[in-house]
Amino acid sequence: MEPLTEAQQELYDWLTEYIRQHQHSPSIRQMMQAMNLKSPAPIQSRLEHLRFKGYIEWTEGKARTIRILNRAQQSVPVLGAIAAGGLLEPFTDTVEQLDFSHLFLPPHTYALRVVGDSMIEDLITEGDLVIMRPVSEPEKLRNGTIVAARVDGYGTTLKRFYRRGDRVTLKPANAKYRPIEVAATQVQVQGLLVGVWRDYN
Repeated sequence: MEPLTEAQQELYDWLTEYIRQHQHSPSIRQMMQAMNLKSPAPIQSRLEHLRFKGYIEWTEGKARTIRILNRAQQSVPVLGAIAAGGLLEPFTDTVEQLDFSHLFLPPHTYALRVVGDSMIEDLITEGDLVIMRPVSEPEKLRNGTIVAARVDGYGTTLKRFYRRGDRVTLKPANAKYRPIEVAATQVQVQGLLVGVWRDYN
C-alpha cells in the first residue's frame, strides 16, 4: 500500500478515530475544523489521495459516504528497545507481537520497549511500549512531536523533536536530563509516537 504524506496521514488518523467513536463519517466542515483549514479544497484533495491509495472508500462530493478500508493491522511487531535516557541501539528484528486488531492503527506501525526515565513527565516510563509509525516527510514534522530519532555516532533515543534552521534539539521530559543539540544532518527520525501501551499485569 502506497505511503501517505504527513497531511494525508493526519486526516486519515482523525477520520478513523472519528468514525470509530461516532459510527458515521464526518462532514467536510468538521474535517476543515479538525485540520485547521479555511477552505474545503485541501480536504477534498486529501480525500481523493486517500481513496486513490486505497485507504478509504468515498463517493466524491458526499462526505458522509466515507468508509475506512485499511482496518487495523492484526498485530504490531515489537522491534526491541529504545532509550528514554541515554542513547541506545534498537533491534531491527521482531522480538514479539502485540495484538491490536481491535484498534485503528496506521500501516507499518511498530512498537519499542522503553528503557530509562527521561520521558516520565510525558507519562512514558521504563517498561512501557511506545507505539510508533514511520515518518514519510521528516522535514514537515511539527516541533514538539515525540519521535524515535537516530543520532549519528550515538544511537536512537525517544525525545521531543524541535528544529530551528539547520539545528535539531531533542528534548527529554525529565529535568534530570539535558537536551541533545546537534546538526539536523546528524538526526534521522525513525518514527513518531502514536500511543503508549502499559501492561498492568
